[in-house]
Amino acid sequence: MSQVVISVVVPFYNEADNISAFFERVIPVLTSLTHHWEIIAIDDGSRDGTGDALQAVHRYYQNVRIIRFSRNFGKEAALSAGLARVQGKHVLLIDGDLQHPPEMLYEMLRLQDRGADMVYGVRESRRTEGPIRSRCSDMFYRIFSRTSDVAIPPNASDFRLLNDRVVRALNALPEQTRFMKGLYAWVGFSQQPVFYEVEARRNGKSKWSFLTLLGYAWNGLVSFSVVPLRVWSVVGMCIATLALLYAIWIGVTTIAFGRDVPGYATLAVAIFFLGGLQLLSIGILGEYIARIFTETKRRPLFVIEETTGFDPVRATLEQV
Repeated sequence: MSQVVISVVVPFYNEADNISAFFERVIPVLTSLTHHWEIIAIDDGSRDGTGDALQAVHRYYQNVRIIRFSRNFGKEAALSAGLARVQGKHVLLIDGDLQHPPEMLYEMLRLQDRGADMVYGVRESRRTEGPIRSRCSDMFYRIFSRTSDVAIPPNASDFRLLNDRVVRALNALPEQTRFMKGLYAWVGFSQQPVFYEVEARRNGKSKWSFLTLLGYAWNGLVSFSVVPLRVWSVVGMCIATLALLYAIWIGVTTIAFGRDVPGYATLAVAIFFLGGLQLLSIGILGEYIARIFTETKRRPLFVIEETTGFDPVRATLEQV
């Protein structure tokens, strides 16, 4: 294990139909570079034949190691589990649906040999996505760059090559609610982009629905920005200022023209408008409080049901 040069971390979730094609394409790339490689495949609680397919690959390639979760914990947890177990000097993060071309590893290694600690893949186009999803993604990157202290390169993906010191920095981060793209940017180090064309999925459908992506984007914004909290202070000041100006206007008009009959519609609109703003601000505040609650519980990031190809100590609970 100490001689491993290249480690590959790949999460799988209901990807049984893609596993054979994935390894047939990735392993020749690795063997052409070094004999000292490993692939850490994380079965993220799959409900199809993913686990059996991975075991079949392991019988032919002993350096294909498997981590099986007790249930689906999500891609962020799967990546964290793999990073906690890697032994290689160079660590490649790649998806198991073959939308990330493994042949880009040659170019990534070249850039890393020139001094880059992290080489991240950038999509040249979004032709595999619909126009609405593509525009929403562009909007997210613009909002994130303007509200967060760290900048995520537009169209950057989890397709990355990390060196060992970047891996150590990521493994040292203790948070439970993880937004990996933000963490990659937060740890810093020298980073270089490499551009690639997203390939169509070989089999199956994407596990990322539009609502799931919206939740993922919101998680990123809340994890790396306090602007959603601060904006309500500004809104409150603006409303208070308008209310004060309106009170002055009522006083002046009453003195000048006498008492006016108040309107029910105006009063109702003001009550519902302010009530809605209060509920919205309380909801955003509650989102941050919920994250504090999650962090204080200190639950494991994932639960491992079984490992294959590692040391013969079977882990049942593991926390990054």
